[in-house]
Amino acid sequence: MTPDPPVADRAAERPGARGLLWVVARREMAVKLRDRAFIVSGVVMLVLIGAALVVPALLAGGPDRVAVLDAPTAAVVEATGAEAVTTSSGAEATAAVRSGDVDAAVLPDAGSPTGLRVVALESVSSVLVLGVSEASPVELLEPADADPLVAVFAPLAFGVLFVTTSLLFGLSIAQSVVEEKQTRVVEILVAAVPVRTLLAGKVVGAAVLAIAQTAVLAAVALGGLALTGRADALPAELLPSLAAAVGWYVPFFVAGFLLLAGMWAVAGALVSRIEDLGSTTTPVQLVVMVPFFATVFVNTPGPALTALSFVPFSAPVAMPVRMVLEGGVPVWQPLTALALLVVCAVAVVLVAARLYEGSLLRTGGTTSLGQAWRRR
Repeated sequence: MTPDPPVADRAAERPGARGLLWVVARREMAVKLRDRAFIVSGVVMLVLIGAALVVPALLAGGPDRVAVLDAPTAAVVEATGAEAVTTSSGAEATAAVRSGDVDAAVLPDAGSPTGLRVVALESVSSVLVLGVSEASPVELLEPADADPLVAVFAPLAFGVLFVTTSLLFGLSIAQSVVEEKQTRVVEILVAAVPVRTLLAGKVVGAAVLAIAQTAVLAAVALGGLALTGRADALPAELLPSLAAAVGWYVPFFVAGFLLLAGMWAVAGALVSRIEDLGSTTTPVQLVVMVPFFATVFVNTPGPALTALSFVPFSAPVAMPVRMVLEGGVPVWQPLTALALLVVCAVAVVLVAARLYEGSLLRTGGTTSLGQAWRRR
């Protein structure tokens, strides 16, 4: 019979804190990947992205109507896929643009190299401009501060992605914690893993899955834009600021998710039953939703959006949105906002670790924040 190894040898074989963290993280990821609800929700999100790319094209309602004065100009306009509407004068064509009867007008212009100019109300199709001529001047009767479609789409794109990911994985963290408490599995876990390492492992596991899912959704969206040809409709001047916004969105997303993940874990640790989870997760949901709606409603450049881009809880959405709408911002601003977000995330995680440690093994009802803070 082989003798047991000395206690010191057995202790040496145990993984360190970092190893335990990754053990917990891998366990969390494995459990999540076997969860049917998680798989179904991921498929639903992919379907919604596909629908968002296809449905607008189906509901577009036909080609743009463009006012012209003569047959040669009408032929140029129709070559772009637009419908030419003949008018008797430039004044009539301009009035039709103002009234909304047509989307744009192509009028004679002796000062233009091509002899034509494009007249529109707030924005004009880049396809029409390129079709008429890259040299043709464009006149906007009521120029907007930002492209109205971009002003709506940018907050929704960045915001919905961050909010849905935060809610989906945040709620899963809270549910995982309370399920382990309810089944007493947590008592076995804390006997082998320090409480704070357990918290860190749960957060890291959820963060890895969240980042992976976000990358898949983004890849599907970009692929869909390329396949449907809708990426070509993006204004060329928008592409640099959009690329910068997407690049900055990654660190803002990671820091913002970690900021909220600790709060979700505490929300689960404060209760002993799944049925009571709503009472502790509602405040966290408000912390996620209120900044999102604030950014969506304040979707024009100005002091309000600038302020939101520096507030840690709204910065992950507001700062990338500002970059798109304003065509870029000074580099010190996203660096400062990201630094504030990281400092806030570290502070929240440290507070969450103490609250988590003070409430995890406490059963028999809902633990108050004061009780969790005092009980260590």
